[in-house]
Amino acid sequence: MFKEIGALMSLMSQGPKIKQEVENLQQRLSQITAEGDAGGGMVKVKVNGKLEVLACTISEEARADKEMLEELIAAAVNQALGKARVQAAEETTKMAGNLGVPLGMIPPGLLGG
Repeated sequence: MFKEIGALMSLMSQGPKIKQEVENLQQRLSQITAEGDAGGGMVKVKVNGKLEVLACTISEEARADKEMLEELIAAAVNQALGKARVQAAEETTKMAGNLGVPLGMIPPGLLGG
């Protein structure tokens, strides 16, 4: 318990450093890209680390069947978002390490998520 209190006190005394680390994290998240595909590449989706869809490519073959297309889009988006979440978590863990505190000690709202 005392270790966590010490980590929290250390975190509170690092205001400017925390702000800089969060800004750096936000910049790195916007630079992360992850791709997902479904239907053997009939639908491809690209997202960034902020979980924003950057691009969606749909083959002519996929356009012929509306139901299938809807399922493929959902699958490709979910795959890309999953990959982006993993990369974002890695970057967040690095940031916590740079601050010298356990990830669980960083307030949830601080990361903008």
